Amino acid sequence: MVIIMRVIKEYDERKKEILDSAERLFNTKGYENCTVNDILKEVSIAKGTFYYYFKSKQEVLDEIVNRYTEVVINRVHEILEDQNISPEEKLLGAFMSMQVHQQVGDSMMEEIHKAENALLHQKVLNQMVEAMTPYLVKIVEEGIQKKVWMCRYPQQYMQIFLASALTLTDDGIFNLDAEDQLKVMAVLISVLEKMLEVPEDSFMNLFMRNQE
Repeated sequence: MVIIMRVIKEYDERKKEILDSAERLFNTKGYENCTVNDILKEVSIAKGTFYYYFKSKQEVLDEIVNRYTEVVINRVHEILEDQNISPEEKLLGAFMSMQVHQQVGDSMMEEIHKAENALLHQKVLNQMVEAMTPYLVKIVEEGIQKKVWMCRYPQQYMQIFLASALTLTDDGIFNLDAEDQLKVMAVLISVLEKMLEVPEDSFMNLFMRNQE
């Protein structure tokens, strides 16, 4: 049993080492410009060792994207399980947790936003929508059950809202100043209020209180 545990630990550590090195290379050279050979040199491993852990460079990219989304999902899961806050607070909290730069750091986001890392950037956004939708739907359904709001199409509305929010608030796509960012947030929250058929400014008032 001890031997098996040690083997698993060594496997996980080596896999993490490869991912850490590949992430650094993707950020500095760009995904398209980075080759498997670059990763081999960085980690000082043979090609066979690399392919023991990963089928391709694309699979490495997928694992790195998983890292970003898992950080956000873990935070949203905590919000979802909190029994001391209302559905409105849960939904707004989940929305604010989607700001990836708060999780991975501004310097990392600057690298993701570079033109040579466009594929990585796109995959982060796409996976965030796919991963977050079920959690937001669960919060919306909780609010419906508690008669806090109404929503005809929880899944479709949350997909639309997520795609819009992640795109419009992404500095790598729209370079907005502070005033325009606030306007975009106001519009997104207004759209959310309409989707859930709640009185105007219901979420905006909650958002402004959280900013104080």
